Amino acid sequence: MKRLRVFAGNSNLALAKEICTHIGIELSPLEISRFSNDNYFVRVLTNVRERDVFVVQSFTAPVSNHIMELFIIMDALRSASAKRITAVIPYFSYARSDKKDAPRISITGRLMADLIKAAGADRVLTMDLHSDAVHGFFSMPVDHLTAAPLIANHVKQTTDLSRAVTVATDAGGAKRVGKFAAHLNVPMAIIDKRRMGDAKVTQGLVVGDVKGRDAIIFDDEISTGSTLIATAQTLINAGVRSMIMGATHAVLCGNAPANLAASKVDRFAVTNTVHVDESKQMDQLNVISVAPLMAEAIKRIHTGESVGALFG
Repeated sequence: MKRLRVFAGNSNLALAKEICTHIGIELSPLEISRFSNDNYFVRVLTNVRERDVFVVQSFTAPVSNHIMELFIIMDALRSASAKRITAVIPYFSYARSDKKDAPRISITGRLMADLIKAAGADRVLTMDLHSDAVHGFFSMPVDHLTAAPLIANHVKQTTDLSRAVTVATDAGGAKRVGKFAAHLNVPMAIIDKRRMGDAKVTQGLVVGDVKGRDAIIFDDEISTGSTLIATAQTLINAGVRSMIMGATHAVLCGNAPANLAASKVDRFAVTNTVHVDESKQMDQLNVISVAPLMAEAIKRIHTGESVGALFG
């Protein structure tokens, strides 16, 4: 590990420091500031020549600022003769922009992949992309981790699964929820969903048996909470006994915390790919750390071992 360096932008310093603790190294220092004209200034404060470097940065609010931070950090590392640069992006928000579903729009997920490479990344480490298709946007190696086993283990330890059923909020998430259901060894149901806008969702019938059961809703992220509210109401109408929500990325933007409190979901299991500050904390919210998993992945990438074996 003597030639391994881990740096971090300002999006989730707590996670970056925890990752370093599990690796057994210190978080490498950076100087990040702004000029009077609001331009970023980044200076690497340690030797990275011929080193294997990893930069931890989630695409969280303010998203554009954190993306620009990542680009300038990687460019500074490249200028400082780093041997290999891996962009560690626990939450890649632009993965939701993965297709041309309206006229004259950008497929921004692909654009971000191109910009990350142009900024100096040699590979990417990320977690639970909204769409697996985004993996193919990158013209460099991508290690795509999943937090599903971590959340599934938490549910196993805290829930009676004798009457449990996992629920996909739409058909697009059926594959993801199917793997989650396999971890728990419980049946699965799917809800017919129609998204009418960024914060407006309508849902119809439930495909599967949920009446009198304990529903475990699983999704990749909780953003505004609109999907969750619609899902909860659909399941209540279908006669579920209780509800738990599991999601990798707790984005919780806008009125999401209030929406969650009003959703009638008993508790939530999320991870710390996105920093959950005090204003968004709730009694029902359980935050599971992905730091041990990401630290092990970084060590395996550095030493040339299999990352996929983590999920074998």
